[in-house]
Amino acid sequence: MLRPTQIAIPTLVRAKAGALDRLGRYLDRSGHRRVAVAMSQGLAPPLPDRVTSSLKEQSVEAAAWIEVADNGLESTVRAFADLPKGVTAIVGVGGGKALDVAKYIAFLGRLPYFAVPTSLSNDGFCSPQSSLTVRGARRSLPAALPFGVIVDTAVCLGAPRVLTLSGVGDLVAKFTAIRDWKLAFHAKGEPIDDFATLMSDGTIYSFMSHPAIDLEGIRLLATALLLNGIAMEICGSSRPASGSEHLISHALDATSARPRLHGLQVGVATYLVSVLQGDNTERIAALFDSTGFWDVIAADPFSREEWMTAVRKAPSIKEGYYTVLSSRDAVPEVEHLLNSDPRLVRCFQ
Repeated sequence: MLRPTQIAIPTLVRAKAGALDRLGRYLDRSGHRRVAVAMSQGLAPPLPDRVTSSLKEQSVEAAAWIEVADNGLESTVRAFADLPKGVTAIVGVGGGKALDVAKYIAFLGRLPYFAVPTSLSNDGFCSPQSSLTVRGARRSLPAALPFGVIVDTAVCLGAPRVLTLSGVGDLVAKFTAIRDWKLAFHAKGEPIDDFATLMSDGTIYSFMSHPAIDLEGIRLLATALLLNGIAMEICGSSRPASGSEHLISHALDATSARPRLHGLQVGVATYLVSVLQGDNTERIAALFDSTGFWDVIAADPFSREEWMTAVRKAPSIKEGYYTVLSSRDAVPEVEHLLNSDPRLVRCFQ
């Protein structure tokens, strides 16, 4: 029986230039005067100073500063155990590891979490999961959506371009993820949440309306990735955002001698999977053409051998997770595409 869906969503969302300097004001308005800040180790100056100044201007006390060097579960739990008394919110500032650690600390403490990404390399900053390392292996652990998301578009625009293109790669994966979900419905009767698919699908077209790496493009990319996180929360799974393209990336993480940025792996896998699915290939290709995604990959090509290993392993990554890779033996098709498709040939050696 279908039941009404009720979820928690971010209450405060700011995506504009200069938002980082208003962080203290946003916390103060939300009633938080004593917080813990988890920040990426080595975050480029002057970003840490801007965070400190913003808090001081509003007399918001940073009762703990957690410099995040790794996203291990044990160190994250220790950071939670060491939280000073009276902390009413957790603030994560920086890249994916810091945000995942901050999110999980907030989840353990049942505290509001404020996400302040300084780059947009994937949709993890507003997802209901934390990616942590457990005994040397990456695991996605349950967490909660942030109470607040503060994206300084000027800061994210100033991040290395490869990080933004990684975010573009993770965004277009929603095309193939939704297609895989529909394949699972027809082949296995897996239920589909129509609103989650509608939201996830719409985010891609939002960014495609202005597929540029400028302030407006960064704003659209940020809100698109944010809404993908909410789509996952709506249906209680990663299905709206993750399909066979993510399985390939997870397999690469496990087997490659040098795994690359998540969104770069996912982006190339999305194009490849779209050909197997027979849908959205030209849309994906055009977006990658216009943003320079292909050029970044071609400058540091992947290994064909490692990708073939990953494609063979991918269907076994998630038991019972039906995708186009489950529907047939796609290995011969993939091998042919890696050696013949004009765009993919540039990406492999």
